[in-house]
This record gives sequence, C-alpha cells and structure tokens, in this order.
Amino acid sequence: MPRTSPSAALDTLLAGNRRFVKGTQDHPNQDAARRAQLAPGQEPFAVVLGCSDSRLAAEIIFDQGLGDLFVVRTAGHVLGAEVLGSVEYATSVLGCRLVVVLGHDSCGAVAAARTAVEDGLPAAGFVRDIVERVTPSILAARAAGLTEDSDIIDEHIRHTTKLLMDRSRVLADQVASGEVAVVGLGYRLAEGNARLVTSHGVEQAA
Repeated sequence: MPRTSPSAALDTLLAGNRRFVKGTQDHPNQDAARRAQLAPGQEPFAVVLGCSDSRLAAEIIFDQGLGDLFVVRTAGHVLGAEVLGSVEYATSVLGCRLVVVLGHDSCGAVAAARTAVEDGLPAAGFVRDIVERVTPSILAARAAGLTEDSDIIDEHIRHTTKLLMDRSRVLADQVASGEVAVVGLGYRLAEGNARLVTSHGVEQAA
C-alpha cells in the first residue's frame, strides 16, 4: 500500500491489529509472489520505531507482510544517530507516510531506568547508555507526578515521538507540510492491542 495518506496508513495498522487481537489475521503479502515482486525495490507505507523486545514484532501484531513496514528496533525504542537516519531514509527515500513509535508495558529498559533513578543503581556496560537515554522520560514522569507503570510507559512514548520531531528537521518539516505523520502507540502484551498515545499530523481515534 505505497504512497497512501498518513491517516490511511494508521487506519491500516490499527485494523490489522484488531484482526491480530481477534485471531482473524489475513497474513497478507507473505507468499512467494510477493517476495519476487519486492526483489527490485520496496515501498513500505509506514516506518515503525519499536522496542527490541521479542514479544513485540511489528509485522505480526499489525498483520502485515513483506514490504509493508520499515522496522527499526532498539531496546526501549531509544534514539541515536543511526535510528534518526533510518527514519529519515524511510520517509524521504522510501516514501513512508507514517512514523510509529511503538512502546509496550513491562518494558525492561524503562524498568531499568526507573530503578537507576529511584535506587541509584546504574546498569553495567553498554546497557547504561540505553538507561541514560530513557532516564529523561522517567524524570519527566516524576515531575508530572506519574507513578503507575502504564503512565510512565506512555510518557516515554510521548518523549520519544517529541524527540524525533525535535532532533530531525527533515521529519519536522514533513509533518508540518502534511506529508508525514508521527504517532506513538502503546502495546499491551497480554491483550495484544495497540492504542494511540500521542500523534502529530493526524487525528485518529484508537
């Protein structure tokens, strides 16, 4: 579904998620014909910046197939130059009309950052870098008086979407022109549903 509108792209993802929750997946674009069709090039309709958690596979939970989603995954969906470059490539070169930040409950990166802030227990090795990138979300949640895990997760999703816009002038300009939208979705592991947490450039009821 290339070159769709941002709102249509979001509708497609949420409809696929509803099928996943109900167990009525279409499993689209997963056959040999689709594989051969895509060999010369790709035109995904959305880029998903998701957590690396093994329970959170974007193509599965949104019932999509080969060539539909450009997926970037890091623990805690933290941002770095490589992530920003990948997202800009997806929107500017591949034509993705929607950028999704996909967070979830029981996120280990958020839990580690919360422990580091509350108990002063820093992580070891390169995990510390991930924790440090999540820490601003934990501090913002504390400043807002948020204590529930779900509220803190949502704050981290909102922080990541805002950070994308703040750090990428390319993306901010695309959103301002209406070419691209950026949304944050929160996924519940047990139920399997994704809900809208925040949006820039598109109005959509979850």
